[in-house]
Amino acid sequence: MTERLSDAEARIASVQQISSVIGAMRGIAAVRAREAREHLAGIRAYAQTLAGAIGQALALAPPPPSAGPEDHTGHAVIALCAEQGFAGAFSAHVLDEAEKAITAAGSADNALLLVGARGLAAAVERGLAVSWSTPMVAHANLATVLANRIADALYARLDAGRTGRVTVVHALPGTTVALRIVTRRLVPFDYGRFPARAGATTPLLTLPPPVLLARIAEEYVFAELCEAVTLSFAAENEARMRAMLVARTNVGKTLENLQARARQLRQEEITSEIVELAGGAAASLSAR
Repeated sequence: MTERLSDAEARIASVQQISSVIGAMRGIAAVRAREAREHLAGIRAYAQTLAGAIGQALALAPPPPSAGPEDHTGHAVIALCAEQGFAGAFSAHVLDEAEKAITAAGSADNALLLVGARGLAAAVERGLAVSWSTPMVAHANLATVLANRIADALYARLDAGRTGRVTVVHALPGTTVALRIVTRRLVPFDYGRFPARAGATTPLLTLPPPVLLARIAEEYVFAELCEAVTLSFAAENEARMRAMLVARTNVGKTLENLQARARQLRQEEITSEIVELAGGAAASLSAR
């Protein structure tokens, strides 16, 4: 069937609409990534304050003994994946590292706690057993809500004695090409990161020092979860920006080809009309 100019023009209009959608998606992703980066400063300042409090509490009470390999051998891995599509292989890379963390733990009782609808779908495709899942936030200012949700699920497992080790796996923003995935241990809590520091004055306590230390450590884990969620959210949107940039380049090439084809078809139609007019004029002259 002969291609018509109207068909080519209709395809050009359709591709231009797709290009507009791609541009809008890239713009939204850029705004969300920037918002996430802006929230990081507050989260890290809060974590720094807690770190100082842990140091002071350690000067009052020694840290609790770490659980041995015979205690609570269950291992939980929190994987922060993508909620929406058009983010390339974001979730696949996170799940790759999550599987490595599960294998490296060598535990007979592993639990995968997964965040993100796209990540959940990818995990099901891989045949991974997901013990718990929840959606990723739509905006960076909801990171604390999600961190609370994760913490509730996490401490429910810890309190029940099903889990003694917890690892979080998430992506980092700021990479230009390859996605960088980090794996961080949350539990057992590493008190060695915080040097004991006695304050100028002895603080007035309403809790026994060991209880106070444990409470502050739990709050620090919450701050770490907030940071991980925010970093992952920023990284997901940066991955989407890169994917949209590639899509825009491909759509631009397609549009150039269609426009070139439309010019060719327009020239062919003009040539055909000229030939018809010339033929009609010649027929009129011969009829006289």
